[in-house]
Amino acid sequence: MSLIEIILVGIGLSMDAVAVSMSNGMVYGTLPRRKWPLAPLFFGLFQGLMPLLGFFTGTLFAKYIDCYAELLILLILGFIGGKMIYDGFKGDKEKAEERVLSLKLIFFQAVATSIDAFAVGIGFCAINVNIFFASSLIAATTFILSSLSFCIGRKFGDLLGNKAEIFGGTILVILAIKAIL
Repeated sequence: MSLIEIILVGIGLSMDAVAVSMSNGMVYGTLPRRKWPLAPLFFGLFQGLMPLLGFFTGTLFAKYIDCYAELLILLILGFIGGKMIYDGFKGDKEKAEERVLSLKLIFFQAVATSIDAFAVGIGFCAINVNIFFASSLIAATTFILSSLSFCIGRKFGDLLGNKAEIFGGTILVILAIKAIL
């Protein structure tokens, strides 16, 4: 597998993380600058870790993960997005100022957006690929794209004001529904 092909796989895998990062940027745009890299770092780490796990576990657990992957994504992103929409419609200004992008939330977002990377790792078993190089490149690609999308999301969040949380939550719910279609 060539360098370009691995980068394209990384871009494809990172699209869910990019969408979630953009939503995070819209909703949690007031996050201090030093904390901005947290979510992209988690997304990159999990997008890089999952192909490794998939590669080394091979097909041993693949059928179980594949059976429940869509449901897990639906539940996690659907719940987070639904809560964001609910909070957005509440429209409580104090609530908006209290919003915190917690490590727990970032963790669940990272897991939900990287489950498909596990299956890619299983696929890498069948071809001649340096899994450590591929996983590192996928992680770096996801980190870069997620960082950029967070910044773009911040700009949209500034434009949308209080509606950013509703819009961001809607994006997450759409991703959750897309997972089961």
